[in-house]
Formats: sequence, structure tokens, C-alpha cells
Amino acid sequence: MESSDEDEMHTFVQVISEKYNPENFPYGQGVVVLPSPPGSPVKVDRLFLPSILVLNDCGINKAGDKSDIAAFCAHVVELDLSYNQLNDWVEISTIVSNIPHLDFLNLSMNPLTGVELEPSMAEVFSRVRRLVLNNTHVSWDTVHTLTRHTPELEELFLCLNDYNTVSDSEASCPSLRLLQITDNQLQEWAEVRKFGAMYPSLRTLVLANNSVACVSDTQETLQRLFPNLCSINLNNSGLSKWEDIERLNYIPKLKEVKAKGIPLLQPYTTHERRSLLLAQLPSVVVLNGGAVSDGEREDAERFFIRYYQDCPEQELPERYHILVSKYGQLAPLAEVDLRPRSTMVDVRWGERVEAVSLRLEQTVGDLKKHLKTLLQLPTNGIRLFYINREMCSMLGPEELRCGCRALHSYSIRDGDEILVVPKVKSRCSSSGGSVGLD
Repeated sequence: MESSDEDEMHTFVQVISEKYNPENFPYGQGVVVLPSPPGSPVKVDRLFLPSILVLNDCGINKAGDKSDIAAFCAHVVELDLSYNQLNDWVEISTIVSNIPHLDFLNLSMNPLTGVELEPSMAEVFSRVRRLVLNNTHVSWDTVHTLTRHTPELEELFLCLNDYNTVSDSEASCPSLRLLQITDNQLQEWAEVRKFGAMYPSLRTLVLANNSVACVSDTQETLQRLFPNLCSINLNNSGLSKWEDIERLNYIPKLKEVKAKGIPLLQPYTTHERRSLLLAQLPSVVVLNGGAVSDGEREDAERFFIRYYQDCPEQELPERYHILVSKYGQLAPLAEVDLRPRSTMVDVRWGERVEAVSLRLEQTVGDLKKHLKTLLQLPTNGIRLFYINREMCSMLGPEELRCGCRALHSYSIRDGDEILVVPKVKSRCSSSGGSVGLD
């Protein structure tokens, strides 16, 4: 009897009666107030139930009294039962059949491995438009039973179910618009192809984190199988050839592509990846989550031409010739050296001369600090004089006075000289550091 009482504490009815007890909602804001059904074992006068009912991770393994469910959930449109212990479709069907306006159902993380759904029970799911079965390990037979009996189903989530194959269905599901089947074990495009036949109205296909190695169908086949597909996510798939990217252009309405983390793009820089992908996908307007502007597309297509223009003729991709006919042959971009400019000068300190490389973007103040450290000069003040080797007979030394002035403004060149002298307190206190600058 103890185990029976324990099971009762984990029924759907018991959990909602405890979670949405009026004592937990003293002001009743944002919830619906309903009377307790006549003869109900739930000892409360009313429950505060929202239309979006979240009962995840509550240990639910039974439905409870169906009349209570019908009374309490008449207005519920979304139900989250993820991370519970439901392992019997009879219990799930009892819950669903008594929620007349149910639109969204999440059964993720419930232990449904090897538990088959009888067609006679599947009709209760007919009103569901969004169904989440992530990490339930439901069989394809159960998936097909559900889709055959949900004529308004638009979104189906089958992630983390360890699928390595896809079973064909005897009947298609023409209402389905979105299929998310990430984090499974699909490897062959022959398995992915089956989705086209089963879900002919599919607009969004999320295949991320499957090791799909290629896109192997012909243009005619892809046009026939995926006539309405607008978005495909191939992140972290196994695509390794540019031909696979090119074949995506055969999907007639494709406008959005995600293809991050694929082996094909590993050798390229971030800029090269986006540019080369974009140039190969002329109809795509959203790439890897980022909208594509007309300017970016033109830049990418021009980059594509320059990237391949030195390749042998037999190695040029077909897209190269199409873009050359659009833009013509392009001259290579001029190389601009943006590295900091530097020059070699002689730094003279008394009788000591050191060859020093100067970074010309640094200031006079920076140079003084650098020379003090480099030459281990005294910490007291120093003065710097610039001597132009070619013009010194006419111009003489020029003192570098302004600490914030950049060195490049003095037009310093290789072979010129920087003279270092100590500052003196008075004209008669020089300690032999005279340099004849009068």
C-alpha cells in the first residue's frame, strides 16, 4: 500500500493540485481560477492554473483521475511534461485526451524506449501542432503513428534519440513545417532524403550535430523532395567537399543556410569561410545566422574570383566562370603593409654608439623611456637631438622637444643619428657632456 500511495503522489492530478494550490497564489494574478470537480479527491475549492502548464521534473508517472484533468485543464493550450517518469502511452493519452485545446506538448526526457503507441490511442493527439520528443528514444513506428493521427502537426522535435537510420512511413505528414533532429547519429544523405518524402511541406530542417557526410542527390531529386524547404542547418555535419555546398542551390526555395563546424571549412580563416560560402550560395539571404547585404554579397563574389583566379583551368569551380561573366576578370588587390614602420638609427651617448631600431609611430616621450631602459641611462633628465646625415651640414641637429609628437613626423630615415645629452641645471654646470651645439 505504501508504494501505491507513493505512486498517487506522482500523478498528474496530484502534482497540479499541489503546485497550483491557491495558497501559492494569494493574489491570483495571471492564472485561471476553476472550481474543484464534484466528487473530486482533490481537497481544494479551486486551482490557479495558467494556460501554459509547466510540470517538468515532477516525478509524474501516472495520469490520475481523468475527470479532474478535464475540469482543471479545460483552458490549457501548452503542456510541458519533460523530465518526468512517464513510460506508458496509456497514461500520456489519458492526460492529452482530457485537455481539449492542447496545442503544444513536450515529453522530452521521459523513458519511452521500446514503448509502442497503439494507433487506437493516437487519435487523442489530433489537435497537437507542436510536439517535442527529445531524448525519449521513441521508435520510428511510434513517430509515424503520431504523425498519421496529427493532421495539424507543424513542428516536430526528435533530438538526442540516437537515430542512425530513418524508417520510411506508409503515409506522409503534409502539415509538418519544421523538423529538428539534432544530436543524432545520421551519417548518410540517403537517410535525410526520406524526410522529403515523409514531410513534403517541410520549410525548416535542423540537422545540426549529425555526421551527414555529403549531399548526394541530383538537381531533379532535390527539387522534387524539398520543394518548400527554406532553411537548413548543417552545423557540425561531416560535409567535406564544395560540391555538397553547390548542390544546396538545387533546393528551389532555400534562403537560409547554417554550416558552421564542417570539415570543409577548417583550413580557411573566418573571413574566407563566410566569403566563399556566400559566393557559392547566390540565393541565400541569411548565412550562419547573419543577414546578407547586397554589398557583402558583391564583396564575397569578387573575393571568390580573386581567390581562384590563379588556379589551373581544370580546377576552377563552375561558380568561378559564372562570376567572371558577371564582373569580368579582376586585378589582384594591391597589398598594403599595415605593419608599424621602423628604421635603424645610430644612438650616440658620449663616446658610446648603439644601432637601434625605432618604431616611427611612437612618440618622442616613448623614445626617451625606451632609450633609458635600453642604454641604462641615468634616471635624471635627458635631451634628444635628431641629426639628418644628408642635411646635417646645412641644418644641424634638431632637438626632439615635444614629448607627444610622433617620430615619423621628423622624416627619420635609416642611417640617421639620435644624439643623447644630459640636461644641466645651468650653463656652467655641464659635466663634460658638451656636444658643440652652439
